[in-house]
Amino acid sequence: MTGRATRRSWFIWFAAVTVYLLAVFHRTSFGVAGLQAADRFGVGAAALGTFTVLQVGVYAAMQIPTGVLVDRYGPRRVLTGAVFFLGLGQILLALADSYPLGLLARAVVGFGDALTFVSILRLIAAHFPGRQYALLAALTGAIGYVGNLAATLPLGLLLDGPGWTPTFLAVGLLTALYTAVVALRVEDIPRGMPEPVREKVHPKVLGRQVADAWRTPGTRLGFWVHFSTMFAPNVLTMLWGVPFLVQGQGYPKATASSLLIVFVFGSMIGGPVIGGLIGRRPSLRMPLVGGYIGGAAVMWAVLLGWSGTMPVAVLVPVFAFLSLGGPVSMIGFALARDYNPLARVGTATGVVNVGGFVATTISALAVGVLLEWTGGTFRLALLSVIAVLAFGTFRMLVWWRRTRAVLFEAEARGEAIPVQIRRRRWDAEAPLPVSS
Repeated sequence: MTGRATRRSWFIWFAAVTVYLLAVFHRTSFGVAGLQAADRFGVGAAALGTFTVLQVGVYAAMQIPTGVLVDRYGPRRVLTGAVFFLGLGQILLALADSYPLGLLARAVVGFGDALTFVSILRLIAAHFPGRQYALLAALTGAIGYVGNLAATLPLGLLLDGPGWTPTFLAVGLLTALYTAVVALRVEDIPRGMPEPVREKVHPKVLGRQVADAWRTPGTRLGFWVHFSTMFAPNVLTMLWGVPFLVQGQGYPKATASSLLIVFVFGSMIGGPVIGGLIGRRPSLRMPLVGGYIGGAAVMWAVLLGWSGTMPVAVLVPVFAFLSLGGPVSMIGFALARDYNPLARVGTATGVVNVGGFVATTISALAVGVLLEWTGGTFRLALLSVIAVLAFGTFRMLVWWRRTRAVLFEAEARGEAIPVQIRRRRWDAEAPLPVSS
């Protein structure tokens, strides 16, 4: 879209972003409900980690199909389905009294969650000019963290008060009711624009489109940026944050839940700031990613190397810095948008969005398994986060170099490029292969 966004476009975005707020609330609700879930279903750390692994695994597996569904049926229909499944999943969780049924409930939540973010990004692309894309994507993430805020201390108090079944039943029913708002208020495109042609996607065409997106160095770079920056805050807020603070550090549960709020406010403040900055100066995207990853490594060294109980005065700035991983991960979507033709942006966005959730799945499961093996030693179990961070950073550097080579080649042909860069001594003199 070119020109200015209309007031109706802003209303549509707000109605859609409320779905993302609900999705983040449901996604992160196990961050404070994990200990009750262990008691309710009678499971240990590894089995508890499976809840997050399954939920996030469903989310990751659905990202590329979600892009296809949005292309085929439009974001309004997909978002309507998202709200329905989010509500259904929490209603099932409220009534679940066995481990298998609890797993099914979280899988349904993951399915609904998976349909949300890519749909909203498509709405932003349709209703707002391109220069506002990065900022609106960041604002969407920031508002989503309001749901994360509600899933910390407020949800913890409700679980300690009315209890498991009334709490999850109420939030599930309220979410399901919002389906009507989405169906009636969200519009796929601005009024007056012609309806896009929505053709059936044949498997061979879909496979070729996904393969083309994956072979694009900018998409692959976006994938590894998302992989490396998003997963660590997810691991703490979605599952292991409260157990680490309660069982590993000795804090009361209410204090632990309150400390996780730092992730929420850090992301809410950092999202618009980073989004606005990279929207104005795209050349800062990769320096910001590199700065965050370097700082995150230091924060994890402090977190795992501290002797005894970490004071709140140390935990707060550590969590505040790590919380910026979510906003920084949005850079991956900007890369997908810049390096793919418009017809493939939805697919490329889905590919990028898989990255952080694959890393979350691997890391959350590894922490649970290592806790079982080490008898509940969180400092050893959380070393798996460092290992995943190191691997993702290595792959990101590989594809950063290859993307730069592609940019230099395009610049030599006289083509317009999204970011102006200067050749450095580590840059390749010729295009690098894209097969690995």
